[in-house]
Parts: sequence; structure tokens; C-alpha cells
Amino acid sequence: MIVKLLHDKGLRSEHANTIACLTIGLSVASWVTSMKVEPAGIDRADRWAIFIATWPATWFGLGQVLARYEDDDALHGDM
Repeated sequence: MIVKLLHDKGLRSEHANTIACLTIGLSVASWVTSMKVEPAGIDRADRWAIFIATWPATWFGLGQVLARYEDDDALHGDM
């Protein structure tokens, strides 16, 4: 089970949720940076921002699964 492996390696729900929040800021920062630095214009900036904006949902979902695993683990003890 992937969730058990990640939990055993030290990843907790708080970590995943924090990463999700940081990737939202990273999406905005990449859009602004791409707009100012790259000569490709708004199209490339939008693509970068949309690409990075797909990450928070994944991390929030993983955070929810880890939280449920942590609750079950605390309720039933180590399995």
C-alpha cells in the first residue's frame, strides 16, 4: 500500500497539505516570472501556471488519504 509506505517514510498529512498550499503560490509565482522573464508572452506563462496548478489537488488528496490513515492507525494501533 502506497499510503502506508509514504507514512512509514515520514510523510504526514500536514506535510502534504503544506506542500499543496505552497504549490498554489508557486503557480502564481511561475506565471508572474514567466510573464516578465520569457519572451514567449502570456501563452507560455499561462501554460506554466496551469501545469503547476494541477499539483495542489493531488497533494490535498494525498493529505486527506494520509489523515484518514493516521486516524485509523491511531484508532486501531500499529498493524
